[in-house]
Order: sequence, then C-alpha cells, then structure tokens
Amino acid sequence: MGKKIFKGFGDYAPAMGMIGTLIGLVQMLANMSDPKSIGPAMAVALLTTLYGAMIANLVALPIADKLALRSEEERRMKSMILDGISGIQAGHNPRMIQEVLSTYLPQSKRKSDDEA
Repeated sequence: MGKKIFKGFGDYAPAMGMIGTLIGLVQMLANMSDPKSIGPAMAVALLTTLYGAMIANLVALPIADKLALRSEEERRMKSMILDGISGIQAGHNPRMIQEVLSTYLPQSKRKSDDEA
C-alpha cells in the first residue's frame, strides 16, 4: 500500500510542477508591460518544474522502489516460514525440510553435499 502511495507521488509531482510552470507563465505574460516582474514570474515557472522533477526522482520513486523491495523480501520470508511449518506439521523428515528451505537461499549460500 505504501509503495502505491509513493508511486502516485512520483507520478503526479512532475504534473504539479508543470501546473506551477503554467501559473508562472501566466503571471509573466500578464505583466509584460513591467519588465521587472518578468524575472520573478519566470523563476516561479522554472522552479516549479524543477521541484516537481526532484520530488519525483529524488524522493518519491526511490522510496516506492525500496518499499517494493522490502515487500518482496517479507513475502519471501513468510513463504519460507509457511513451508517450514507445513513440513513440520506434516511430519516430514527434518533433512527433507532443510532441503526445501535451502531453496530459498541463493546458490552461493547453500551448503554443498561435501560440506553437509
């Protein structure tokens, strides 16, 4: 759920920046007769685009990616626990349960037949 929220922030932040850009451009065009007001209005227009892109790419989307990674790790851990408990409940041999649970480990972390 948290991933979806931050993904939404990341998706909408650039759009909000573009809305700010349009507001800044409207302010700039509304005061074309006063050259001193053009600079601040253009600054608002450019900064809102920058802020929208920065919020999306430096904050919201990295948080969403990290939450997705943590969610996948949690899902894998719960699946491993369920497999272990199911094996114990079914009365399987502990060596067989160990083999099943070792499939959750990366190949480099598994014990070889020589080490066992």
